[in-house]
Amino acid sequence: MAEVYPWQQSLWQQLAGRSQHAHAYLLHGPAGIGKRALAERLMARLLCQSPNGLDACGNCKSCHLLAAGTHPDNFVLEPEEMDKPIKVDQVRELVDFVVQTAQLGGRKVVLLEPAEAMNLNAANALLKSLEEPSGNTVLLLISHQPSRLLPTIKSRCVQQACPLPSEAMSLAWLAQALPELDDDERIDLLTLAVGSPLAAVRLQAQGVREQRAQAVEGVKKLLKQQISPSQLAESWNSLPLNLLFDWFCDWAQLMLRYQLTQDEEGLGQVDMRKVVQYLADKSAQAKVLAIQEWLLAQRQKVMGKANLNRVLLLEALLVQWAALPGQDRG
Repeated sequence: MAEVYPWQQSLWQQLAGRSQHAHAYLLHGPAGIGKRALAERLMARLLCQSPNGLDACGNCKSCHLLAAGTHPDNFVLEPEEMDKPIKVDQVRELVDFVVQTAQLGGRKVVLLEPAEAMNLNAANALLKSLEEPSGNTVLLLISHQPSRLLPTIKSRCVQQACPLPSEAMSLAWLAQALPELDDDERIDLLTLAVGSPLAAVRLQAQGVREQRAQAVEGVKKLLKQQISPSQLAESWNSLPLNLLFDWFCDWAQLMLRYQLTQDEEGLGQVDMRKVVQYLADKSAQAKVLAIQEWLLAQRQKVMGKANLNRVLLLEALLVQWAALPGQDRG
């Protein structure tokens, strides 16, 4: 049975309580808030032969088959390898499944995650099934970045936003999920996860606070000219590129905000506040805007899994970063 998260209760009542279901839903929102669990719970409810109120009964033949992963009327489509695209051949298999008759005589349910992983041919192959699904079929699409989806995909689904839980709700849940951390550590972790509690747990497991400390220490050494951009780029071999680009984008944005407002409350996390303030004071705004634009463009490539030369990319970033404080402060 999929986990029930406290911040999904009203959304669940709204979804599961419908008397009639759309043929396609797009569940979208930030990564790490439990969209997959919500979709699996809805899938179980839609396939169940004798639902218990808003939930699947857990006891019928359909529920047993689903729990065993052998339900004939259930189709889950994901990338064949993590971070790879969903290919057109995979979608054709889904289309073949959709046109078949339900073997248990009820609904067929498709779960597709993440929808933005479909390449253009795959997305186009799905359109027909979204427009005219065969028989009693419900498609559940999950997207962490709906802006990357074709408008024609979005327009054929009932779009359901899955909100980020409040900070208080996230911290209460994290206190149970990560009891070994203290309150301040959980707050730091949630900040690094941009408010997504499940992402916070995943980041803790991969050692994100240690990774962040390594990145911050490296940036400070770079600015003090204790390490060269190429040496630092090499030393960051184990740090995830997507996290590094998230952090540098965040720091650039905080610098701009401080240049415009001089608000010391808006300098971000404690570990980089002094550095952000120093760079904002010593750097020309045009330079900060230029590096922010460059960072956002490179971050898109990193998120799109482009084939990048990691060390050269980081070196290019660090050369620009080291050059930020200069005589041409405007």
